Amino acid sequence: MPLSPNLRGAVYMIVAMIGFAFNDAITKHSSASMNMAQVMLVRGIFASTLIALLAWRQGALASPRLAFHPLVALRALAESGGTLSFLLALAHLPLANVSAVMQALPLAVTMGAALFFGEGVGWRRWLAIVMGFFGVMIVVRPGFEGFSPYSLLALASVVCCTVRDLVTKKIPAEIPTLLVSTTTAMIITILGALLLAPMGGWTTISGPDLTLLAIAAVLVLIGYQFVILSMRTGDVSFVAPYRYTALLWSMLLGLTVFSDIPDFAMLLGSAVVVASGLYTFYRERVVGKPRNAIESTGPTMEPDGI
Repeated sequence: MPLSPNLRGAVYMIVAMIGFAFNDAITKHSSASMNMAQVMLVRGIFASTLIALLAWRQGALASPRLAFHPLVALRALAESGGTLSFLLALAHLPLANVSAVMQALPLAVTMGAALFFGEGVGWRRWLAIVMGFFGVMIVVRPGFEGFSPYSLLALASVVCCTVRDLVTKKIPAEIPTLLVSTTTAMIITILGALLLAPMGGWTTISGPDLTLLAIAAVLVLIGYQFVILSMRTGDVSFVAPYRYTALLWSMLLGLTVFSDIPDFAMLLGSAVVVASGLYTFYRERVVGKPRNAIESTGPTMEPDGI
């Protein structure tokens, strides 16, 4: 029995989230043998090559001068901050905790769009946003036992990625998305090279670790391609909530690979964040606010520079 477009879109979204979660797990594993600048550099080389080839095949590199547009540069700067802070948090925090904080990103983008672009957000969605950030505070638990200053880096990543997504909305339509992605991947790779010495220098990479980083780059590309498939196949309001399955996969991988057992605060805070996000998606469906992939699930998952 063939699946309906919405169900197929949901399956594609779940596959994308699996790709992102396994990419994060590989990255966290790599942090045990090399610094994050080296991870950015090595994986960036693989990712930049793959994305550039895809962009070239689709004709997105026909006008490379468009990559020098100020908004593209601003987006890349925000992406760089988001990627670096995300990776540093990932190296020192449980995988599920970082994923839980990042789930607040769609709420932050909604808030930013209301504050800076004047988009209409009713009191119900404002309440959902406030509750979502309350959930993040439960996960971060500032001032309480179990608080880690690296949690602030995860929050910094949310801020940077919010700026990135808000800037993305203003990038002219004639600039191809794949050109923006290629530019971003290359800048992240260069940033990794520049930070390599300050963050500890080069460490010899084993064959298995190099293979894992190559796989991680492929997983990111697969993830974003399946996000696009999902958004083109099903209704945004139906498939977007399936982005939260990433949190489930992060918990499972954290438990099985890193022996990280989620505590009550993490589970409670995650539940509040997810519930707030789901309600926001529901309200946007009720009020009939159109959204595209960039605003709902794709790059608002986590830094796409990783």
